[in-house]
Amino acid sequence: MLDPKTAWQPYAPTDANPWTRAKVGHLYRRAGFGATAAELDAGLAAGHAKTLDRILKGEPETDDFARTSEFMAGERSMPPGAPQGRLSAWWLDRMLKTRHPLREKLTLFWHNHFATSNAKVQNARFMLAQYRLMQEHALGSFATLLVSMGTDPAMLVWLDTNTSTKAAPNENYARELMELFSLGIGNYTEADIRQAAKAFTGYEIKDGKGVFNRRQHDASEKAVFGKRGKFTGEDIAKLCLDSEACPRFIVRKLYAFLISDTDAPAAALIDPLAEEYRKSGFDTGKLVATMLRSNLFFAPASYRAKIKSPVEFAAGTVRALEGTAGPLPLAGALEGLGQVLFAPPSVKGWDGGRAWLNAQTLLARNNLALALTSTDDARFGHSCDPTRLLDVHQVKPTEAEAVEFLLTVFLQGDAPDAARDKLLDYLKGARAVKYPAYWSATDAANHRTRALTHLVLTLPDYQLA
Repeated sequence: MLDPKTAWQPYAPTDANPWTRAKVGHLYRRAGFGATAAELDAGLAAGHAKTLDRILKGEPETDDFARTSEFMAGERSMPPGAPQGRLSAWWLDRMLKTRHPLREKLTLFWHNHFATSNAKVQNARFMLAQYRLMQEHALGSFATLLVSMGTDPAMLVWLDTNTSTKAAPNENYARELMELFSLGIGNYTEADIRQAAKAFTGYEIKDGKGVFNRRQHDASEKAVFGKRGKFTGEDIAKLCLDSEACPRFIVRKLYAFLISDTDAPAAALIDPLAEEYRKSGFDTGKLVATMLRSNLFFAPASYRAKIKSPVEFAAGTVRALEGTAGPLPLAGALEGLGQVLFAPPSVKGWDGGRAWLNAQTLLARNNLALALTSTDDARFGHSCDPTRLLDVHQVKPTEAEAVEFLLTVFLQGDAPDAARDKLLDYLKGARAVKYPAYWSATDAANHRTRALTHLVLTLPDYQLA
């Protein structure tokens, strides 16, 4: 691990540690949903500073995006009872089309942080309103986001705040606000939760909005974190933000999301960023920029140090194939991979890390890769045909050239030599296969290209972010 004194300093390319295609790919995977061949080329040519600036700032969404990303008649006409698949597909569609992937990626982070499931909320419009809240503040103020979440309709239903009254206060939101949303275990007491629960009474939903009903609110004095007052829910959120534990808690979670979820960073590494985060008014964009620009982010220890989530695997594959996979079938496939958008398994969200992969989900990844690349699956057809990708980039489907191109696009060329040799061996063996008599030489070559691409997508290294 790098010295904490230099870990967060900006990375600057040197002869010994140059800006490479692998670093471009690393940045696009962590700060978005993977890169296309053109983005890899452009990032390498532009250099690290310009590429980082472009990633951090994003680009304005086009009018076409605003229109076409309103999937299946769009957000405005999404009925409250819309099926889960349509809701998930709506977001996947945006992930694939957005020109600001970092903002969408951070929205996904906050979705897992404030894990709320439509399985209980049962209102697609409430879920989309929560998405909008998280997206608006994804790279903005965590303080504003935390306070606003207390009156978010989906959250009010999810943690039962909408039924919490002065006669019967419910502790669910107060507990999760402290344990999961701002402080972490060990930084509050059960008495703090009981008292805070009284502050979160009187919140209800009216005309689709979270509102405060003073008649149902416990206006008595409460004692929370050693402080006394006639606190409301907003006051409790602000008390959490005042705690020294809060910025450390969020910085650690973003560290796991953007850098590594396999190591436990020392306080000497986390505390400087936590202090800057607090001083900035919880400016998440500034914090994320520091992380993404840092020596630590581009260090070998951070490279492919995370397992791709199902969303990252699916969206990244479609992007790299430069395909147009329908969001509905893609959303359906995610269930088998273990991640359904707008439906995390519990208030703790998805465990992530090694939990993403087991025998069942790994098989589901392989099957999705086959469905996307084979052109034989009715759900996707030719929408992600690898042969078209090679044609667009004028790559001849010869053994060596096709292998090198696909390994460059999907793994930036850093596949183990043994993996490269096996791919070449497959192509050589495939040439000896007897194909149907009605197949032309082009048909046979296209089949080999599709099978080769599927093999690349099933390599162990491709499962890593």
